[in-house]
Amino acid sequence: MKPFNFVLCLLVLLYLKPAQAQTKLSLQEAISIALQNNYDIKLINNNLQIAKNNVNPGNAGFLPGLQGSFGTTGSKQNTVQTSSTGVEKVADGVRNTSTNYGVALDWTIFDGFKMFATYDKLKELQKQGEVNAKATILTTIANVISTYYNVVRQQRLVAATDSTLDISRFRLKIANNKLQLGKGSKLDVLAATVDYNADTSTYLQQKNQLQNVIVTLNQIMARDLNTPVIVHEDIDIHKTFNFSELQEQTLQLNPDLQNAMISKKIAELSLKEVKGQRYPVVGVNSGYEFSRSANPTGFNQKFRGQGITYGLTASMNIFNGFLQRQNERNAKVQVASSQLSIEKTKQDVQAQLLTAFQNHQANLDLLKVETNNVEIARQNLDITLDKYRLGSIAPLELREAQRNSIQAITRFLDAQYQAKLTEISLKEISGTLNLQ
Repeated sequence: MKPFNFVLCLLVLLYLKPAQAQTKLSLQEAISIALQNNYDIKLINNNLQIAKNNVNPGNAGFLPGLQGSFGTTGSKQNTVQTSSTGVEKVADGVRNTSTNYGVALDWTIFDGFKMFATYDKLKELQKQGEVNAKATILTTIANVISTYYNVVRQQRLVAATDSTLDISRFRLKIANNKLQLGKGSKLDVLAATVDYNADTSTYLQQKNQLQNVIVTLNQIMARDLNTPVIVHEDIDIHKTFNFSELQEQTLQLNPDLQNAMISKKIAELSLKEVKGQRYPVVGVNSGYEFSRSANPTGFNQKFRGQGITYGLTASMNIFNGFLQRQNERNAKVQVASSQLSIEKTKQDVQAQLLTAFQNHQANLDLLKVETNNVEIARQNLDITLDKYRLGSIAPLELREAQRNSIQAITRFLDAQYQAKLTEISLKEISGTLNLQ
């Protein structure tokens, strides 16, 4: 970059678009890739699928169990039988066989309404899985957005440090030219060289930070970590949040609060399951059985039977060492604890919301100051650079204006990024974070 183009570069620095050598990545594309590839989302979706699979009448105990059986045995024996008259009957290699098979049905038709509570509990566990999946998705989207805009920030800081490096290079060139013409000093050349090397170091460190953030973004998107990323988007700041609306949305949509409410419902259903153990358990059973045996030396040399069986069973816990009462008390404590958890979670998320809202307002005020300050620093550097080219000021004044400019740009980008982070936090807490 030529020195006389530097002022123009600063004017458009915050809106400058990088070169089109690589395909740019939009925020929506980054979120879409993350939602498809992110490992945390895939894992939580697997857990959700398990919860959905568990919601069925059989898992709650509504359906009967049907079991088939088959068995066959045999033996080969040498036998000696003595009758009451003293006559012995000897038989060698006698084969005995026995075969039986059948099916048996067991069906609990009443268990103190426990099965109904269990089925409702499975539904609540599915809802909890859906809320957990939503929370993971919100967290992933928030991570993508914050990291994406960090890439924007780091990319612009690289451009800013590169422009500063151009000024230092220009200053070093002027110092060398003056020395060769006999109008400068070796001290000016050395000072310019030190500053140029320092700016080079800063530029290289900034490029490394940019690459590290790109690796983090690729990691969140679960793709090749070496994939190059170029972003072409401004950091748009949402400035019109209504705190009352955010509070209402938080109470309705916040995943942590929803999870706490579902946990209380599960605790109440667990209490119903425990109370159900006070009632009798009634079941019916039926089956079909076929059996056949052959025993040449027995009283019945051959036997065969087949038919159905049926029955009704009932059992009731009369006394189990006061464990029933203990279990009910513990279940009631769990219900009370879940209510306390709701209140605590509500207070926690409201505190997080209020803190994020206050930080957002403070960051917006700070951003206004830094926006004005970066323009003042730009004008100061513009004037100082013109004077330096005319030789009317010392190199130290240029260096000071140069340092003030890069610090102002850095503070502006940091303020802009922090305002965006608090905006993301507000939307995540209120459960309203989306692709927009």
